[in-house]
Amino acid sequence: MATERLVVVGGDAAGMSAASQARRLQGPQELEIVAFERGRFTSYSACGIPYWVGGLVAERDDLIARTPEEHRARDIDLRTRTEVVELDLPGSRVRARDLDGGSEYWTHYDKLVLATGARPVRPRLPGIGAHGIQTLDDGRRLVDALERTRGRRAVVVGAGYIGVEMAEALVLRGYEVTVLHRGEQPMATLDPDMGGLVHTAMNRMGIVTVAGAEVTEILADEEGRARAVTTSAGEEYPADVVVLGIGVEPRTALARAAGLPLGPSGGILTDLSMRVRGHENVWAGGDCVEVLDLVAGRTRHIPLGTHANKHGQVIGSGAGGGYATFPGVVGTAVSKVCDLEIARTGLRERDALEAGLRFVTATITSTNTAGYYPGATEMTVKMLAERRTGRLLGVQIVGGAGSAKRVDIAAVALTAGMTVEQVVSLDLGYAPPFSPVWDPVLVAARKAVSAVRAAGV
Repeated sequence: MATERLVVVGGDAAGMSAASQARRLQGPQELEIVAFERGRFTSYSACGIPYWVGGLVAERDDLIARTPEEHRARDIDLRTRTEVVELDLPGSRVRARDLDGGSEYWTHYDKLVLATGARPVRPRLPGIGAHGIQTLDDGRRLVDALERTRGRRAVVVGAGYIGVEMAEALVLRGYEVTVLHRGEQPMATLDPDMGGLVHTAMNRMGIVTVAGAEVTEILADEEGRARAVTTSAGEEYPADVVVLGIGVEPRTALARAAGLPLGPSGGILTDLSMRVRGHENVWAGGDCVEVLDLVAGRTRHIPLGTHANKHGQVIGSGAGGGYATFPGVVGTAVSKVCDLEIARTGLRERDALEAGLRFVTATITSTNTAGYYPGATEMTVKMLAERRTGRLLGVQIVGGAGSAKRVDIAAVALTAGMTVEQVVSLDLGYAPPFSPVWDPVLVAARKAVSAVRAAGV
């Protein structure tokens, strides 16, 4: 039996999980594996970069799960600092460029995995470059800049997950932080009323958050160092360092040029086995794909390491001769800024409207432990339910310690298609150090049940 070749484009979570899983299923005599990675590092936690920048993680290498040398020791031909610049699907080959030497060459494949990830949204601004945070190299450049910078003023552009996490990292480093964002409230992944809670809490921490601020220019001093950021309103914010936290978009230029199917967000479209639609021997996973939203019933781009690793396992099983599927997601994400925890799963109000759903909402404020237990802090829970059926549609949580992971209750309920009445009956753990007698999620569900009944058909 002739040896087949699996080519993997991208050496982080999805790509190397796929390569490793395929290697577990087939040895090098059955399957040759060649992986290309543009950077110097593989299999690392991009989600951990803000905590390294903030000093909570001591060393960069603590974020690396498996080095290139460890992958090579497992009979994976991993080529770092090598970028795939063209896909020839009819010829079953890829063209790669050595980024250090400049040479280019073609490599044939029998099976192809695209795990090209996402790229930071970088607005075209006059002035010096700001720091984007997507790779370990990005993190290293920012850490070096922070160590060289004499001033202690930082501006973060954007207030999504990356923006608020970088705001925390800079506060931990002793910076005065201003967050500029274009939206009505920070955290556009939440409804504005819940984002308002984040805004208030960040201001209370000393982080200045400015809504409706469209950045127009980054100003530099005579030595080329950042000195201020200007906005379309004519405001000027002093800055010794500027960090972009606007978000990411799928890195799919290769797929687009090759004619592969893309979704509304520009992510590659796949079937449940992560095969690219219409291409039997091509798989795709990680931040470059769109996945099925189980609540809304449409595809979405949700760039998270949890999904990427699962995609890799599914892809590796298929490429290695087995079978597995990735059924979809409900859109669960958590974050924090200093002592404030932020979580969401399922649909926001505007998501439900776009999906054509009629819904009710319920918002409650409770505590993370029994109210009499020392250290109890507030937690606000917002719940969306379908008006006619009472089906749970989404949950958002903002509060103190113990708030964020409560969203997992809702994530399971959403996946199971439960109604808010069924959520009320869930047998959750209780003891005063962990929750009130009625957990805040259950209190919100009770209020949602009342809203559904009051709304009628």
